Amino acid sequence: MPNFTIFYINYNTLNYYKLKLSKIIKKGVMVVNVICMKWGDKFPPLYVNRLYAMVNKNLTIPFRFVCFTENSDGIRKEVEIKPLPELDLPANIPERGWRKLTVFAKDFGNLSGTTLFLDLDVVIVDNIDELFKIDGEFLIVRDHKRRRRNEGNSSVFRFEIGKYPEILDYFIKNFEKVRSEVRHEQAYLSKQMHRLGKLKFWPNSWTPSFKYHCAPNLLLSWFKAPTIPKDAKIIIFHGLPNPPEAIKGISGKWYRHIKPTPWIKDYWIE
Repeated sequence: MPNFTIFYINYNTLNYYKLKLSKIIKKGVMVVNVICMKWGDKFPPLYVNRLYAMVNKNLTIPFRFVCFTENSDGIRKEVEIKPLPELDLPANIPERGWRKLTVFAKDFGNLSGTTLFLDLDVVIVDNIDELFKIDGEFLIVRDHKRRRRNEGNSSVFRFEIGKYPEILDYFIKNFEKVRSEVRHEQAYLSKQMHRLGKLKFWPNSWTPSFKYHCAPNLLLSWFKAPTIPKDAKIIIFHGLPNPPEAIKGISGKWYRHIKPTPWIKDYWIE
């Protein structure tokens, strides 16, 4: 069994946003957490900056926006930077998002309270206050490709910091067994939350998939551009395309056609 270690890189991250947050806390106002993770070079800092801008525009509840990363270069000052948690995974295994499970560490990031995790490549198109008001201890997007399964898509999920450390602990102690049973982190997370009786999905209309719900199917896709579904709050971009490709009408797959989608530029901005 591989030997796992979780550690944090030390950063000095006193910035503008911490000062703003301290003033809110002193007034006794509830502050929620919105967090994201950026590692490697798949996503440039503009993804973090635009995600912050979209949250700031569409969330009226006081919030703390935290990015966990090993490289804060180019990230705007309003974003609070914390060191990226490390999982000592075996070398040369496919990237399956396992690092996201570190958010279930007992004292994750020295944060506490209600927390919304967002993938960097989502596009927020409407107010998201309701994501913090809807009942449930753990909410996640229902996997749009496997709708008959109790399986979520972890592009958007809400949880309480420190409440389920056993999810990460079990994964660390049983990594090879987990890998033999599920393909990626969101399947494992869904399975564990279902076992605990806590798995709950967002209303389907709130978190539609760009390629399954915005983009027309088959022949129609050659004549009609993608649109925003009714009641959508956050558009999920999983697999290909990502927002920049979708804007240009590049699907990323030879068998899938999409027309250019300029309305994304109205939301995916700083």
